[in-house]
Amino acid sequence: MPLAPHSHRPPALRQRIGRRVLLSLLLIWGLGSAVVLGVGNHFVAQAFDRALLDDAHALAALVHGGGHNDRSGQGAGTLRIDLTPREVDLLRFDQSETVWFAVYGPDSSFIAGDHGLAAGTVAPGSTHAFSQLAREGQELRRVTLLTQGTPSFTVVMAQTTAERTHLLRRLLVYSGLAQLWLLVVLGSWLLRGIERDLRPLTALQDAVDQRDAADLQPLPQALTQQAGSSDVQRLGVALDGLLARVQHSLHAQREFAGNVAHELRTPLAGIRAQASHALAQDDPAVWRSELQGITEAEQRASRTVDQLLALARAAEGGIALALQTMELNVLVRDVVLRLLPRADFMGVDLGAEGLDQTVQVRADAALIEGILNNLLDNALRYGHGSPPRITVALQVRGGHAVLSVADNGPGVDAALAQRLLQRWAQGDQGVRLGQGAGLGLSIVARYAQLMGGGLELAPAQDGPGLVASVWLPTAGE
Repeated sequence: MPLAPHSHRPPALRQRIGRRVLLSLLLIWGLGSAVVLGVGNHFVAQAFDRALLDDAHALAALVHGGGHNDRSGQGAGTLRIDLTPREVDLLRFDQSETVWFAVYGPDSSFIAGDHGLAAGTVAPGSTHAFSQLAREGQELRRVTLLTQGTPSFTVVMAQTTAERTHLLRRLLVYSGLAQLWLLVVLGSWLLRGIERDLRPLTALQDAVDQRDAADLQPLPQALTQQAGSSDVQRLGVALDGLLARVQHSLHAQREFAGNVAHELRTPLAGIRAQASHALAQDDPAVWRSELQGITEAEQRASRTVDQLLALARAAEGGIALALQTMELNVLVRDVVLRLLPRADFMGVDLGAEGLDQTVQVRADAALIEGILNNLLDNALRYGHGSPPRITVALQVRGGHAVLSVADNGPGVDAALAQRLLQRWAQGDQGVRLGQGAGLGLSIVARYAQLMGGGLELAPAQDGPGLVASVWLPTAGE
């Protein structure tokens, strides 16, 4: 047989959680750097723009109305700038940036400064405006200042943005490195916490892996009590519950196997003996007698196996049984009608009472049928009165539906009635007539228990006989 291809193993839980945590931290780091860059760019630009505007105001303060010429030899109209060439050089001076300026009259005539430095557009109602400008292959930040006076004029100042860019880069590098260091510390702390929190889960896995298949005892309490989270504790409790259910199921199977081996040993030995005796005889009448005995023994063995299977299913049914609301009187009527031919054949008067009233219970149809089948079978085989009579009654008492099967047979006393509820228990030879395995009533009691009810045996009140009563909670209880 060819080997199956190696399937890709999914990553471990700690790896998946760690990977998600690290990816989340990297994403946070990237978003944080973008936010720092945006906020830093805003405030750096605001600071530089404020300084540029202050320089423009300082330059505007040096513009005066007067003659045609200023001290620098520049001017036009009635405006002049009180700046010497040395003062102009000082105005342009900056350690890292290049500065340009220009002054324009009210008719946009050039007064002083750098030719070609055009003014920007100022919104109506505002006195200044900032804008970007490209000059001589460099990016410039420009401010245009409008002054109101007699006459009015416009001051334009611009400078390169190298210092701004350099400052933003430094801010991004230092803040990014600081955030990265914090994220490394936080990631290490989170990974350690994940490893510590998953350690009980690993211990739980090792404890299950190292167990033998026959070991169904609960897990050590230390594994769940020392767990750092309620999830691991609930997982341990769930595993203990699963082990208990598996142990219960295996116990039921072992008990069923032991019961079958015990109960079938005698009828099989009898069948074998009868077959051997028949083979040793030449009389056909003996053959017929032995074959009839073998048939009866086979029927008893089959019935015993059916009862044992029913009892095993009842034992395992306690693990998970879905009860539904149903009309008990309809189920009882169907079972009684199905058993009427057998009762007529045996000469038993089988009747029913209280089936016209609707009685709803929370139950399982198969268990209800099993209860009635066993009770009626016991009554048909053991309740031999004169004449034989069996009555099935249904009534509601105190929030419970009471289903009773009464016969007019010899009956039993109170002590024997309690003993008959136990598995393998039988009456004396006068009562059980040498039939049965003592399982029917124990099956009925188990079925009733699974549906929240119970079984009671009591002598008949109006004469000889036995009354078997099963009570079940009604649907409203």
